[in-house]
Amino acid sequence: MPYLTQSRLHIDTTLAQFINTSVLPNTGIDADAFWHGFEAILADFTPRNIALLDTRDKLQAKIDAYHQDHKTDSFAEYKAFLQTIGYLVPEPDDFRITTANVDPELATMAGPQLVVPINNARYALNAANARWGSLYDALYGTDVLSDENGAEKTATYNPVRGQAVIKQARIYLNDIAPLATGSHLDAIAYTLSPTGLSITLADGDTTELRAPEQCIGYQGDISSPSAILIQHNGLHIELQIDANHPIGSVDPANIKDILVESALSTIMDCEDSVAAVDAEDKTLVYQNWLGLMQGSLHLTMTKNGQTITRKMNADRQYTGINGDEITLKGRSLMFVRNVGHLMTNDAILFDEQPIFEGIMDGVITSLIALHDLQRNSQFTNSQTGSIYIVKPKMHGPDEVKFSDDLFNAIEDLLHLNRHTIKIGIMDEERRTSINLKACIEQAQHRVVFINTGFLDRTGDEIHTSMYKGVFAPKAELKQRPWIAAYETANVVTGLRAGMSGKAQIGKGMWPIPDQMANMMEAKIGHPQSGANTAWVPSPTAATLHALHYHQVDVYGVQASLDNSEFDGIDTILDIPLLEPTRVLSPESIQWELDNNIQGILGYVVRWVHQGVGCSKVPDINNVGLMEDRATLRISAQHIANWLTHDVVTLTQIDETLARMAKLVDEQNIDDNEYIPMYPNYHDAVGFQAARDLIVLGTIQPSGYTEPLLHERRREMKARLR
Repeated sequence: MPYLTQSRLHIDTTLAQFINTSVLPNTGIDADAFWHGFEAILADFTPRNIALLDTRDKLQAKIDAYHQDHKTDSFAEYKAFLQTIGYLVPEPDDFRITTANVDPELATMAGPQLVVPINNARYALNAANARWGSLYDALYGTDVLSDENGAEKTATYNPVRGQAVIKQARIYLNDIAPLATGSHLDAIAYTLSPTGLSITLADGDTTELRAPEQCIGYQGDISSPSAILIQHNGLHIELQIDANHPIGSVDPANIKDILVESALSTIMDCEDSVAAVDAEDKTLVYQNWLGLMQGSLHLTMTKNGQTITRKMNADRQYTGINGDEITLKGRSLMFVRNVGHLMTNDAILFDEQPIFEGIMDGVITSLIALHDLQRNSQFTNSQTGSIYIVKPKMHGPDEVKFSDDLFNAIEDLLHLNRHTIKIGIMDEERRTSINLKACIEQAQHRVVFINTGFLDRTGDEIHTSMYKGVFAPKAELKQRPWIAAYETANVVTGLRAGMSGKAQIGKGMWPIPDQMANMMEAKIGHPQSGANTAWVPSPTAATLHALHYHQVDVYGVQASLDNSEFDGIDTILDIPLLEPTRVLSPESIQWELDNNIQGILGYVVRWVHQGVGCSKVPDINNVGLMEDRATLRISAQHIANWLTHDVVTLTQIDETLARMAKLVDEQNIDDNEYIPMYPNYHDAVGFQAARDLIVLGTIQPSGYTEPLLHERRREMKARLR
């Protein structure tokens, strides 16, 4: 790999050229000063990063030894042990976060959040543009509406299903903008005047909105508007009116669609959903982030025989009822998720050693975000002049402090005011969950986001307590008391720290993108819990989930929870083991093994062979699930636990791996780019990676999958060259 040498740095020439010629111009940052400052940051923070990882290893070794030596300890003894070794730290005094200059999408608005791999330009553009979505399309194309009574989805437009869509959309309108009398189901005309909105019903009566102030603007002429803008719970919907449109012409009120403000924010991901293992991959990641910050990212593609160019959407313009102009963001507010503290990358060497990727991401993604702050784009991401970075996989308050200090240093390097860079703290590791208040305190001047993530959190739960005993079957772990306590504690801790109205409190992903009806039943629980955002797997899911934030006043829920008394630490520390008297049947054990190994292989073979970090992977029942490294971590650690405690054998694992490899190959038979594992699975790099993740699972740092995946992906890339 050719490098450009600059003092103690060796920078991959492609990456160096990209930064020097594409990123640094128009930032006001001199190239020599930038690289010199980057070197100084590495000199300061590299030893600290190494020390933090050493602390992780030492704590884990002590916990492993404790569980091996104390099979009959009481919970009180166990908790005292965690306090003695510094795993559970004293709770700090009460405080309120002071984060300033936060955009309303994060501080005062509640709505869905997308997470997408930033190295995929199509996904990134779709997510950025998912701020607004068609309710009609979302209802027509998903299982939210039944296929019964002739309403099935067909290759051409099905008017029966179309009528069902219109009816269901009107039902949602009754929730969003209820009428003073009557129902939107009976509306035959929506008429605007300078005094507001009037609705004519089928019986000839006229009415208005129960809260007339909800109608705030329009497009077109007020006497014949093409769109009517309505506001509710801080969100917007747009009634699109067109009597000449195929849908509008058969609608009694000539509504052709209802546009819903959907994904308020998006996390552009450099981490779990991305397979980026070298300078080539990292440069693509940074190029796409630059395109988003400069508003230039675009993609030319062929769809239905036509060539189209996909680019970022413009803002939406309206005339207010009072005659003033109204501008609403046309794009989702973008975070960038950096890599955590563990991994290194040889895209840049410091003293001839690969640098920590989290430090590299922090410096370079912040540098790129200067283009937004300095308005080097036709679009604006942050109206308040902030940079939003989600920092994953931090273990406890010392690691949060490290990130806070790193962001201070980056701000100094880039001549930014203190706390310009905001941090999102992912509550996905056990040592963070039980010390969440202390973690938030360490970043109280810049924290803008906390959330829960069941999969990574469960993977760490298993790895941390690997030697305590046999864990319950994977599907049961989410039903145990610890997970509910963890979810509740996250919200309550955030509210007690004053995050309501200043930051996001988030919940995890709905993993089944083809089951939107089930999502609509289940995911309303997230706003009802007091979370003002939650992850969804697609723009369509964002449009549907946005309806929940109309049905639930999240900030009202938060106000009712702010003073709630809840201390869930003891429950969170209740390890979800298999009951001592319970004996699993051989059939149930084999089914669990089949299910886990099929999921591991299905994901890993794409990651290693094709460089796909996130995709919809069919499970053992051919149900498509959104998979990334977090789902892989829990499955691999679960089997490693059962292998450690002799629930399964290595021979059984190898037999299952070989059998499931055939199934995964069959499930991917229609993918022209798929590289099969069978019959030479012993030579298939992805197959070997999957086996390593299981049989070497107990010795992987915190049970993470990245070290093995990166090693095997680099091996595969070398083979393909």
